Amino acid sequence: GGAYAELVAVPVETLMPVPSGVGLVPAGAMPETTCTVWSNLFMIGHLREGETVLVHGGSSGIGTTAIQLARSFGAQVAVTAQSAAKLARCAELGASILVDYRSEDFVEAVRAATDGVGADVVLDIVGAKYLARNINVLAPNGRLLIIGLQGGTRAEVDLNVLMRKRAAVVATTLRARPLSEKAAICAGVVEHVWPLVEAGEVSPVVDRVLPITEAAEAHRVVEAREHVGKVVLRVR
Repeated sequence: GGAYAELVAVPVETLMPVPSGVGLVPAGAMPETTCTVWSNLFMIGHLREGETVLVHGGSSGIGTTAIQLARSFGAQVAVTAQSAAKLARCAELGASILVDYRSEDFVEAVRAATDGVGADVVLDIVGAKYLARNINVLAPNGRLLIIGLQGGTRAEVDLNVLMRKRAAVVATTLRARPLSEKAAICAGVVEHVWPLVEAGEVSPVVDRVLPITEAAEAHRVVEAREHVGKVVLRVR
């Protein structure tokens, strides 16, 4: 990560075939999101059929992938997003609990929709700003997976709440993992996710495709949160 290039050398263990029926350009939007979601929700979070998962940033590239995968494995999906239009898109992808984080409390909304139980798994991109509320929204034996730090890096934790809920908090990143773990994640995606893609149950959500010469515009779109799904740069 961290750069753009026409050619790049990578370990062969991290290469994945383009799924059948998916074009090369939209396929380029899939590895980061599918590897992030598969490794966190399923390999670490052990999301199971019938459980409820709360996905923050539901309209993002990670979010749109998480919604589809969780739905495909039989989980109920709650999302937060910043507008009615983005929440409507999340609903189209399979989310059933829709929370506008600008005007609603996601803790109250998720508890109300789950008869007071809460979310079994939370996939969080915000970090410190949401830490206390993420722990509060967890169901007994819940798992909080922190994969982003948009809301800061430092916060206090009420350990008593964690203990009473028998909850777990895990913070992860893909880049820092050893090659063996990255290879295992890629293999898991090819084995478990690619068949869903080829069957049409999971699709890459691409907001727009821009030439690599317009990388600055792509960054502007993402920073302004004007997109749903991924913004893809076409190299040639």
